[in-house]
Amino acid sequence: MPYLSHSFDAAPYRERNLVERGVNRLKRWQSVVTRYEKRASRDTVSMALAAIMTYLP
Repeated sequence: MPYLSHSFDAAPYRERNLVERGVNRLKRWQSVVTRYEKRASRDTVSMALAAIMTYLP
């Protein structure tokens, strides 16, 4: 059986990893993940608030 060489491109892997980490950080905000809000505008605001609170020191 010949050795199959798989090429590895670091740039797409890095981008995907960044997105996955961001989603996991937002999962800490349970209401954002489960979407308890009934209105879409509140969903948007709660998502923005969670993102701001997550990335501020």
